[in-house]
Amino acid sequence: MRSLVSVIVPVFDDAEALRRVLDAPNWAGAELIVATAAGDASVAPVRSRRPDVIWTESDRGRARQMNAGAAVAHGRWLLFLHADTRLPPDWPTAIDAAERDPRIAAGCFRFTLDSPSPAARLIERGVRLRVDWLSLPYGDQALFVRSDIFRAIGGYAELPIMEDVDLVRRLRARGRLFRSPLPAMTSARRWERDGWLRRTARHLALISLYFAGIPPDRLIWLDRARATHPGPPARRMYL
Repeated sequence: MRSLVSVIVPVFDDAEALRRVLDAPNWAGAELIVATAAGDASVAPVRSRRPDVIWTESDRGRARQMNAGAAVAHGRWLLFLHADTRLPPDWPTAIDAAERDPRIAAGCFRFTLDSPSPAARLIERGVRLRVDWLSLPYGDQALFVRSDIFRAIGGYAELPIMEDVDLVRRLRARGRLFRSPLPAMTSARRWERDGWLRRTARHLALISLYFAGIPPDRLIWLDRARATHPGPPARRMYL
């Protein structure tokens, strides 16, 4: 019998992406949780037609919202899914494989982009090298983690940026990282909007500065998409 998986989707002002996620046909046996931001009325039409979903609300901020979703989750595994990322149909087999090895604390899927551009293939290769060499997946690879370990380390630190990197670094101290070969497909719309080279260069600059010790509340101003994130940085919500 498979362990229950809680799929937590943080969303802000992106009801169409959320609708596509929830309408995917491969959620049988999973607990679906949508973590919305306070005051986000855009999800109301989706919420009204999906009473089967658990809905939570918190102050805006991806880390805060994912912690709020985790707080009401019942699964042995928590899978954090960005609204613009699609899991493969057979995604539960990755959780099954991780479950069989008690040394594994968390896992991720293989990063892919939904674009035929050669630039997308180069970015995918770069991500695979980062994961292979540094054991450092990002949140757009649909991170999944044992719920008891997630709670034991205090969940996501409430950072305005790099919350996924911070979580992975702490998880690695608690066990191994499982790398599924199954693809999690992320929308390329932000790369297409910002420019392939420009957005990739910004990502590299952000991670380099983060590892150089620049605090996330300063780095956030280099990420245009999240620069309006409110509230204090670097506080953990202990679940």
